[in-house]
Amino acid sequence: MRHDKLQRELDLLLLMTENKNYTAAQLCDRVGISLRNLYYYFDFFRDAGFRLVKSGTYYRLDRHSPFFRKLHESIDFTEQEAVLLRRLISGTDDNNALAESIRHKLDKFYDLRILTDITANQQLSHNIDRLYEAIKFKQMVKICNYSSPHSQTVTDRIVEPFAFMNDNMDVRCYELSTGLNKTFKIARMGDVEIIDMLWSYEDRHRQMFTDAFMFCAEERQPVSMILGQLSANLLREEVPRAADCMTPHDERHFRLDLDVCSYIGIGRFVLGLYDDIDVLGNDEFKEYLRQHIERMYSKSH
Repeated sequence: MRHDKLQRELDLLLLMTENKNYTAAQLCDRVGISLRNLYYYFDFFRDAGFRLVKSGTYYRLDRHSPFFRKLHESIDFTEQEAVLLRRLISGTDDNNALAESIRHKLDKFYDLRILTDITANQQLSHNIDRLYEAIKFKQMVKICNYSSPHSQTVTDRIVEPFAFMNDNMDVRCYELSTGLNKTFKIARMGDVEIIDMLWSYEDRHRQMFTDAFMFCAEERQPVSMILGQLSANLLREEVPRAADCMTPHDERHFRLDLDVCSYIGIGRFVLGLYDDIDVLGNDEFKEYLRQHIERMYSKSH
């Protein structure tokens, strides 16, 4: 019946305007149509004023198609308005049901889980927007005229961006020319151009972690120890993030189980309060402390 066909058209329309990636096969399976009918619907959408976007094997409908602009002329949010609204709502009580409902709708339609802030700087906003789109659809980009104070060069970089960092001021990328994961400052990019190529090295992507002592690395190591009252109190005051990993051990002691990117920060803390701390592990951390104690002893004699 015509009503059944119309229902499928509407279901497909809704699926393709969500912030999710669907292949042709997935769309057919979700709506219950054949691949031939799917392409028929694609032609119908184009004729009706929708812009069909293909990214690799994924399909979606551009939210800024003429049809949507007419439909939502008075109620639609711009991307910047949606970001601002999402930020304001983020400051509300997590138990507020109304705020949670609005959060859910914004995240579903605008996909603000990747992009959470846009500055007033037009070029910076443009760069963030292009990187956001590339991450979402797993595409490569060319970072144009990247200014590197370390090498004192201004060069183009072909990369696979995969994660925003530091309130969206940095982006973590895999650089094809060096085969390395690097963190790029978005403000140092002259421009960002999306390349019509999907990621080829996703298995090599490595996130950069920052531990409670503000050391960064691609890998983290676990450490465990028993803290006395003095060291526990100082940890709460000096390293609040690490204090969140403490649990009561007995009436006067606390157990700390923490992942660190470097032994330097936690090592300095332990060596400064060694009499008040019992290190449980790991063995590599124990060896790190032993070598430092031996060097300090040799220097004093």
